[in-house]
Amino acid sequence: MTTPYQERAFSEPVIYPDNEVLWQSASKGILMLKRCQSCNEFHWYPRPVCPLCASSDTVWFQASGKGTIYSVTVTRRAGPVPFALAYVTLEEGITMMSNIVDCDLDTLQIGDKVEVVFKNSPAGQAVPMFRLAQSHT
Repeated sequence: MTTPYQERAFSEPVIYPDNEVLWQSASKGILMLKRCQSCNEFHWYPRPVCPLCASSDTVWFQASGKGTIYSVTVTRRAGPVPFALAYVTLEEGITMMSNIVDCDLDTLQIGDKVEVVFKNSPAGQAVPMFRLAQSHT
């Protein structure tokens, strides 16, 4: 059974001062991450205090937007349109939960290379999601 990709509506992201850079950059087609200056580790979800070492010395960094599917599931009963929910491990080493879009959902596999793509929420806010990589270097 193949499950062709269909666009689906999703909720608006909640924008706070702590994550505003993420959403402003997403609107420009750029995925931003936070990196701690004290322990030099990236973390997701962006926040002002590093969840790894509790330092407040964090900075924004432009991500490559390239990654690998760590885990994926296709959800068919949560609404009228099936969708893929996945953990994606980015080249920077962090793993984030997102949707995999623009593909036959039944072909997705752990280990597939993906790249960030931005889909607009109903109000027009660009939200980072992933699609199968066109080329992955």
